[in-house]
Amino acid sequence: MVTPPNNSYAPPKSDVADVATTDADSQKATRGSRFGASFIDGLILTIPFIPSYFIAITSVMSHARMAGAGKMNPIALWAALFAAGGWFYVGLLAAICTAIITTVLVQRNGQTIGKKWVGIKVVRTDGSRATLGRIFGLRYLANTVLAMIPFFGSLYILVDSLFIFGEAKRCCHDYIADTIVVRA
Repeated sequence: MVTPPNNSYAPPKSDVADVATTDADSQKATRGSRFGASFIDGLILTIPFIPSYFIAITSVMSHARMAGAGKMNPIALWAALFAAGGWFYVGLLAAICTAIITTVLVQRNGQTIGKKWVGIKVVRTDGSRATLGRIFGLRYLANTVLAMIPFFGSLYILVDSLFIFGEAKRCCHDYIADTIVVRA
């Protein structure tokens, strides 16, 4: 049936181009690369504090030996912990520098230091760039707040980690922030 061109009740006629699809799903990061990036980021934040941990532990142990079998004096315990003060502040300074570098990298590329080394980045599910607010606010801050809830937090962290083994290779924090991790 042919509709006359001047029929005002006819549906509109136009050429519709298909929406361009992204190949973000085929470019998804592997589970191993995501683990590697997370491991590297953890090491980068932990290594600067190792001298202060070592000094504090040895100081606490030496005070415990001096106290003998009796109770350790709480003031002596705090003094032992503060013995590592200088090294703690060196570690804190390194952690602040790392946080600044990570913020710049996340703003520019959607990558932490570990993700940059491994060659992956965070993007929106449609393949567009994820903003700094989305990555820190929804992926990290919301995840941290949920993890801090007693009992539920431990269960949430377990479920969040296990979601990576699904077909979509996305964790709960990826679903919350509407992001995916792809090869850079």
